[in-house]
Amino acid sequence: MTTRTPDADAPDDEGSVLLLTLGYALLAIALVLVCVDSTSLYLTQKRADAAADAAALAGADGFTLTVDGGSASARLTDEGVYDQASDIIDALGTATLVEAGTPDGVSARVRVETVWHPPVLTVFVPDGWTIEATATSRTALR
Repeated sequence: MTTRTPDADAPDDEGSVLLLTLGYALLAIALVLVCVDSTSLYLTQKRADAAADAAALAGADGFTLTVDGGSASARLTDEGVYDQASDIIDALGTATLVEAGTPDGVSARVRVETVWHPPVLTVFVPDGWTIEATATSRTALR
């Protein structure tokens, strides 16, 4: 039985696994931080979309009912849409109403915006990003 003695000229790879482990740990931490920020951005966009949808739906209820010769019709005005939409946006408190009106008298179009600030990596986006959402809703009566 022969025993091998370490050769003086053989390369020493002691400690290379530790460097590799540290590198993978840093990569994993960076990936987790980016995932946290991207999830936060996605949820902020969904909140803005929901606020715009709710405001447009409420704005479509701001109609004036007119009766002409026995037939009723609902007409929207820019003021009615804006009043209804601003009430909902103020109650929600998650976004700011940018624009609300009616392009054709039967649909309510609302545009809202909010500012997203990353929860973790604020160094890269110190002022945040402005997120906008637009929604359109129509009245039920014609």
